[in-house]
Amino acid sequence: MTSFGERVRAALETSGPLCVGIDPHTALLQEWGLDASAAGAREFGLRVVEAAAGAVGIVKPQVSFFERYGSGGIAALEDVLAAGRAAGLVVIADAKRGDIGTTMDAYSDAWLTPGAPLEADAVTANPFLGVGSLTPAFDLAEAHGKGVFVLAATSNPESFAPQRARLEDGSTVSARIVAEVCERNAARITAAEWAGLGFVIGATVTWPDAGLSPFSPAAPILAPGFGRQGAGPEDLHRFGSHMPNVIASESRSILSAGPDGIGEAVSRRAEEYRRIRG
Repeated sequence: MTSFGERVRAALETSGPLCVGIDPHTALLQEWGLDASAAGAREFGLRVVEAAAGAVGIVKPQVSFFERYGSGGIAALEDVLAAGRAAGLVVIADAKRGDIGTTMDAYSDAWLTPGAPLEADAVTANPFLGVGSLTPAFDLAEAHGKGVFVLAATSNPESFAPQRARLEDGSTVSARIVAEVCERNAARITAAEWAGLGFVIGATVTWPDAGLSPFSPAAPILAPGFGRQGAGPEDLHRFGSHMPNVIASESRSILSAGPDGIGEAVSRRAEEYRRIRG
């Protein structure tokens, strides 16, 4: 079984860093001539998957934009997740789940169990109830070649107080999260492998300000903040030695091209990222 980290590594080397977010905002649905409904979100998602397949290696459906339509929206999300995986894309469910005990067990089962209706290749997770609370997700991911992206340092200003708070040893909360996940990764992979437990680190985050420094072993970094939020392909250099590990997530900046322009927009932007990454 190929590990998730190695799958991401292959996808980045073959297709480049760009990850296309699947975010059916109401305004985007309207621009695309679709209803703001579960059916509209499903059609939107499937068209994005079609445009992404062959041009990039990774897509990231934002779960909230489907959940808001209730059971119909969840059914639409199931179809989009399945279509992405059937197309050979690495599919990251941006769900940001996090809880304790049997509740975390259930979240993990929902997103990471092979054959589950909402099966994805990876899920984003919130560690602020303690990194240890995510153990059920880590265990299940590792057992099935799946991935978990742990929120570590996000670029929204509201995050700075809790994430950059200093602990007794002087490290930031963000740095402690990275250290704890890296400790688990190091115990489970060889030195040549990429780990399957990765991090969410914003593209506009200044690492010293967040208390972050280069880490090991190698692990994928999901980086929101590219595109409409301000960062561009050249900002891959902000990640220094970790640039090869970065998954650059763009959504509205690409999706706003509309149904007729989405294919060209994905291909053009993907090539821009590949030129920077080299």
